[in-house]
Amino acid sequence: MKIRSILLNLAVALIALIVLFPLVWMASVSFMPTGEAATFPPPLVPSRWTLEHYQDLFLNQGMGRYLWNSFALATLATILALSFTVPAGYAFAKLKFTGRERLFQFLVAALVVPAQIGTLPLFLMLKGMGLVNTYAGALVPWLASIFGLFLVRQYALSIPDEMLEAARIDGASEGQIFRRIVLPTLQPIIVTLGLFVFLGSWNDFLWPLIILTDQSNYTLPVALAALSREHVQDVELMMAGAVVTVAPVLILFLALQRYYIRGMLAGSVKG
Repeated sequence: MKIRSILLNLAVALIALIVLFPLVWMASVSFMPTGEAATFPPPLVPSRWTLEHYQDLFLNQGMGRYLWNSFALATLATILALSFTVPAGYAFAKLKFTGRERLFQFLVAALVVPAQIGTLPLFLMLKGMGLVNTYAGALVPWLASIFGLFLVRQYALSIPDEMLEAARIDGASEGQIFRRIVLPTLQPIIVTLGLFVFLGSWNDFLWPLIILTDQSNYTLPVALAALSREHVQDVELMMAGAVVTVAPVLILFLALQRYYIRGMLAGSVKG
């Protein structure tokens, strides 16, 4: 049994090494002098550590602007998504209204439809509303998520009906019940959903590429793709841009991972 445990730990360590190696090498290359990563065999550690590529990104390439664009859009997308999805998920779980089950089944069935199918109709609709090349247009796909609604509903089903009825008998309004009972109970799944939305909007490439035509409005993934066309040979600069793109969301995930794990485990057994 001890040998089995050792082998299992070694296997886990090996998998972790394989997964982490590209990230570690990406960070290492970003500190190499220009052209060093193109040598063969490529070095694992810089011969001379330098910050010149990060300085170039923020002083000459406008990376600070793109970083702010991504942060603002991801934050607003998360706030708006939670504002719509959490009350809707609670309503589908605990409030009774005509057609609740049929409407929820229809929404769940819509999950099988690829999101890309709606890209063109959504773009034409926003173009007619004058929202092309605006942050408002970039936020529209994140206003509500069927998957998020499903996630919140499944978690909200665990709230005892007796607790909600007791609050109503005591004279609490539906708004007070939602704020004082439901939201604290749903905290793990709210953090999990918020993390999903933030990471998804931060890493989204296709929709910002379509809706944002002005370069000053680019998000980090779009700006990095545009930068790669101009500096295709500058591997170190591209790696520095990738580090700037990945580091914030990686730090956020590590900071909130315990809530994320709690939310996913709890949501997996409710139903």
